[in-house]
Amino acid sequence: MSEIILMSDARVAAVPVEENGEPLVDVRDHLLVDDRKHEDSHGAEVHLRQGVLDRLLAAQALLPGGLRLLFVEGYRPPALQRQYFEQYAGELRAAHPDWSADRIRTAASRYVSPPEIAPHSAGAAVDLTLVDADGRELDLGTAMNANPEESEGACYTGAGNITEEAKANRAVLGEALGAAGLVNYPTEWWHWSYGDRYWALETGAAAALYGPKELGSL
Repeated sequence: MSEIILMSDARVAAVPVEENGEPLVDVRDHLLVDDRKHEDSHGAEVHLRQGVLDRLLAAQALLPGGLRLLFVEGYRPPALQRQYFEQYAGELRAAHPDWSADRIRTAASRYVSPPEIAPHSAGAAVDLTLVDADGRELDLGTAMNANPEESEGACYTGAGNITEEAKANRAVLGEALGAAGLVNYPTEWWHWSYGDRYWALETGAAAALYGPKELGSL
């Protein structure tokens, strides 16, 4: 298995951002949208940068007949990102009181990005899964947003402790999204992004296209 670079890695933060000012757009007219994150985000979650949406539509066109993307969460306001990160870091701190602050930050970043570089807060990342022609979710091995502890690491995209069916479904999802230019965060099979710092590092781009923003400023 190749090296997994976490969001907390200094190499991610070191990537410059050359903000291109692309707007955040509502995806609901274009993709099948699930509302499970609406209570937290109050509608912000159905937005993405235009370039990311364009690539999701290209990926969807590459899926085998009958399959569709199920969009769950895109843009995440910085304050909500901070809340998620601090909550998970607090859970880890309680479970591992002997861990240093750096170790807590690194471990937390397997599941929630540090707020200052979060792809979701740039409108560059999407959490999604696959559904069949009847709208039923396919087996991808874990529930979406299952953390490493509760899933025993099965949330990692390349995890071995899932069924062959789930592995095959992850491969279908990954092939389509990868072909459309998105990159996966390898600790979360459902998280894909384009144009953010992590994408830039993974693809060798000179700079990120999108930086964290408040919804009203775009």
